[in-house]
Amino acid sequence: MSIAYLNGEYLPLEEARISPMDRGFLFGDGIYEVIPYYNGKSVGLMPHINRMINGLTEIEIKNSHTADEWKTLLSDLIAKNSDLGTNLGVYVHVSRGTDVKRYHAYPEGVEPTIFCFAFAIKDPEPADRSQVHQYSMVSTEDLRWQRCHIKSTALLGNVIHFQEGYSTGNDEALLFNAKGELTEASSCNVFIVKDGVIATPIQDNQILPGITRRIIIDSLKADGSLKVEERIITLEEAQNADELWVSSSSKEIAPVTKLDGKPVGNGEVGEIWEKAFKIYTASKYDF
Repeated sequence: MSIAYLNGEYLPLEEARISPMDRGFLFGDGIYEVIPYYNGKSVGLMPHINRMINGLTEIEIKNSHTADEWKTLLSDLIAKNSDLGTNLGVYVHVSRGTDVKRYHAYPEGVEPTIFCFAFAIKDPEPADRSQVHQYSMVSTEDLRWQRCHIKSTALLGNVIHFQEGYSTGNDEALLFNAKGELTEASSCNVFIVKDGVIATPIQDNQILPGITRRIIIDSLKADGSLKVEERIITLEEAQNADELWVSSSSKEIAPVTKLDGKPVGNGEVGEIWEKAFKIYTASKYDF
């Protein structure tokens, strides 16, 4: 039985309740995070917490916890859910709170709703080209809003794009803007590999500042054996890439071997993916 946290109380998940007047329910007016823990060790915990605090500040939701208090709360939640398994994800959700009326402007005098719960996650993929799960994607124009750097709970645009991939038998949707430049995927960041060089779109308002994305970049640069660039990437480059990856907290680094029904590169998981994933795996708990 999963134990959740709701507004200062730990309780069984199925007993957690919020008001239908909560602005997170009515407007998607909130910020969220998903943080993985493997054998009790977190990946990118403080970067996740800091991103959440930054998001709350950007949309003017009161943050009643310090970074250390968030860390303690989540550690306590993990401990209370040890029966679920050794590998757990934690979902953290902070909405603006509950008002007495439905009105677009930010209300005054309401307390944020804080909701967290833990759930079992699978073991990390092996850093082995012959065993890792291979992903497929479909490309589509990015029609979401222009503040994708905010990790908002209002994810309808992402959900619709994800469904485009899912309904066509693919794992994800690769998004590009009106200029034909890659942004990200519906629920992941994106990397390509060409001639041994790894590249990922630059961080701006079009993409989420992915924690896994940042760990990948920083760990590869610290290792120094593989070249990684942050730059504008076109859809055409992705279509002609030797390798294509997506990254997220749940997928870590996932190799994509099919795009729009065609093989990426030679259609097999690439050597650079295997090298990069080993480097990432060796350092992911350092962040």
